[in-house]
Amino acid sequence: MRICVVGAGAMGGFLGVKLALSGNDMTFIDTGEQLRAIQEKGLKLIMADGTEHVLDDARATSFNEAGPQDAVILALKAHHIQDVAEKIPALYGRDTYVVTIQNGIPWWYFKKHGGKFEGRRLDSLDPAGVIEKHIPSECIIGCIAYPAAAIVEPGVVRQVEGMRFPVGELDGKETDRCRALVQVLLEAGFKSYILEDIRSEIWLKAWGNLSFNPISALTHATLVDICQFPETRQLAAKMMEEAQDIAGKLGIRFRHTIERRIAGAEGVGAHKTSMLQDLESGRALETEALIGSVLELSRLTGTPAPAIEAVNACVKLLNKTFLDHKAKVGLIPLES
Repeated sequence: MRICVVGAGAMGGFLGVKLALSGNDMTFIDTGEQLRAIQEKGLKLIMADGTEHVLDDARATSFNEAGPQDAVILALKAHHIQDVAEKIPALYGRDTYVVTIQNGIPWWYFKKHGGKFEGRRLDSLDPAGVIEKHIPSECIIGCIAYPAAAIVEPGVVRQVEGMRFPVGELDGKETDRCRALVQVLLEAGFKSYILEDIRSEIWLKAWGNLSFNPISALTHATLVDICQFPETRQLAAKMMEEAQDIAGKLGIRFRHTIERRIAGAEGVGAHKTSMLQDLESGRALETEALIGSVLELSRLTGTPAPAIEAVNACVKLLNKTFLDHKAKVGLIPLES
């Protein structure tokens, strides 16, 4: 299968290396140091058990040079998708599908939803409708990325734990293309299966993202630290409780309790969340997909979420202060 990974970071690199090793024709699209590293020395994956895999001949190129693909894995941070959305169609063939693995609530949440808010665009994620214009809902297969991974250095990705990538059509149907995607993932060594209700699974993952990610960025603490410190454990639980109320009004029922979800995060150990990794690496924080979108849904459903609002205000100010400082010292242009 011809597969293009857009965003060869921690998760995109992890997926891409394993898919290439199982015989797929892989192309990577990225920018900056990661792109240069892949072009110059390939892409290395270090598994949790210490096993190393290296793609010496990893193909890293541009949208226009990649050519039509069978599948496009969109592994960018959610706030970068609108920046490249108009370039994605250059990768389309006749039956190309786009696999989305972003954290948090996706921009397509109400596409093929079938409920009260069918077709509604989430302004927090796609304010001008640029993404939905260039990545139509008919092309999308949703995917939840459960593994934890990190970039060790440019061109080197380390798996922390996990191999699970469940997938699902937006309307819940079991299609040939979904079955084909699952088979490709299984052949690469991942755990995958088709979900009948992908939105419930998205909420289960978002439950942790909306709480642990901002708390970790604000405190520089790992998952186990947050879960074992009584005050932050209680704060995370309160944010999850509010999110559960919001999701409940959208017809979502969680298959885990809040305590079980927190215990699962604690079990991951001294892992830095993606938001903390971004902060330490000098990247903008993924605030809207992880928290802002949940607050948009809270307003839409008329559900109070004071704890989420308070943490969101703090982490957004952290992001602004951080980016303003970088602009002052000349590390990034002010408009970025």
